[in-house]
Amino acid sequence: MSNQIIKKLTFLLSLFCMALLFNTSLYAQKSKKSPATQSEGSIHETKILVEYSQPSAKGRKIWGKLVKYNKIWRTGANEATKISFDKDVKIEGNLLKAGEYALFTIPSKTDDWTIIFNTRAKQWGAFNHKEEEDALRVQVKTEDNPHTEQLTFEVDEANAKVWIKWGDLKYGFLVEKP
Repeated sequence: MSNQIIKKLTFLLSLFCMALLFNTSLYAQKSKKSPATQSEGSIHETKILVEYSQPSAKGRKIWGKLVKYNKIWRTGANEATKISFDKDVKIEGNLLKAGEYALFTIPSKTDDWTIIFNTRAKQWGAFNHKEEEDALRVQVKTEDNPHTEQLTFEVDEANAKVWIKWGDLKYGFLVEKP
């Protein structure tokens, strides 16, 4: 075979391999069980962004089974959920500085749950959570909610709350000016 034919075959083989890799990576992103998503909005002129992976209920019992009671949960799937505020805020009456935080939840058998804002925003799950890195912990109440198949965050400007909805419950926290 001549060098020219070998170069053309090598080039075509390289193109084929790149197309195959590109197609495979697109398929892998589309088929994620808990796709990455975000929710954003403003409350009292403060921009709020929540970045999280969105698990689905899929007929499973969520609270107390899939998500254990009295254990720290990443409030989503995969990486810890990140929440950011572009200004200082009060969360349930407590000051929280502007910045980016990992958002954790400690569910309970009662309707009193704990929401945690942790200063180490980038971490996988809740496996390496350290209490000394918590900027703020607040207690909130859960409420019954129509079934929500996929975990959903809602920045509710009208009620100055960030809601977390999944399964048959919702809970949230009040956001005020400092």
